[in-house]
Amino acid sequence: MSPDASWTFSPGALVLLLAATAVFVVRWRRAEASVGRLLLFLAGIACAAAAIVSPLDRLAEQLLSMHMVQHVLLLDVAPILVILSFTKVLLRPATRRLMPVERAAGVLAHPAFAVLFYTGAMWAWHIPALYDAALENPGLHVFEHLTMSAAGGLYWWHVLSPIRPRMRMTGLGPVAYMLSTKVLLGILGVVLTFAPESFYAFYEEQPRFWDLSAREDQAIAGAIMTIEQSIVMGIALAYLFVRLLGESDREDERAERYAS
Repeated sequence: MSPDASWTFSPGALVLLLAATAVFVVRWRRAEASVGRLLLFLAGIACAAAAIVSPLDRLAEQLLSMHMVQHVLLLDVAPILVILSFTKVLLRPATRRLMPVERAAGVLAHPAFAVLFYTGAMWAWHIPALYDAALENPGLHVFEHLTMSAAGGLYWWHVLSPIRPRMRMTGLGPVAYMLSTKVLLGILGVVLTFAPESFYAFYEEQPRFWDLSAREDQAIAGAIMTIEQSIVMGIALAYLFVRLLGESDREDERAERYAS
């Protein structure tokens, strides 16, 4: 039996995505940024739209594995693409306001909080009672998606932001930041993949789409999460390593220039 793959329509989400796109395009034109930056932003917006305004949203109501794809797009793919589209010039109007905001945020602006928020959001929303409640309550489901997007945005901002944050990670700090996240989420992925039974009553009550049992669907969801995390974190760690080497080379060049 095949699931319903019809399109969904969320006016609020569409308005928000279109408004964000309009603001970015105006800043992009004024900053005369590259076309690549625009394409990165549009790709990020497209991923967010695919997660909440597409057949994927309908499929996520019927299959845990599709719901996991939805979470992956909101937590990782969309935030990464959007943040990579930013430059210091594009963000210049807001740059001067970030330092006071970071100081006022206190511990909430620390990278450790971003790790806890990111992993905590995933663990909390996969608690069976909360997961089933979100699927049955549209308002709570929207809040779940907002939490995922906020956690992903804050987490990847510390890694990819073009603006140097007040609590900047140096040396091997970014590597420890990402490895700790990988371990904490890796445990969740293993639990979902190898659990002997299904955790979520909501999906157990669904028809057996694609001849998958609720347990098999859950195992696929856990595998999707584990594989995606391995790929994304691996690429990010490689990027951080290259950036670390570049920073080291620039520091050596500055030291030689000042010495001479």
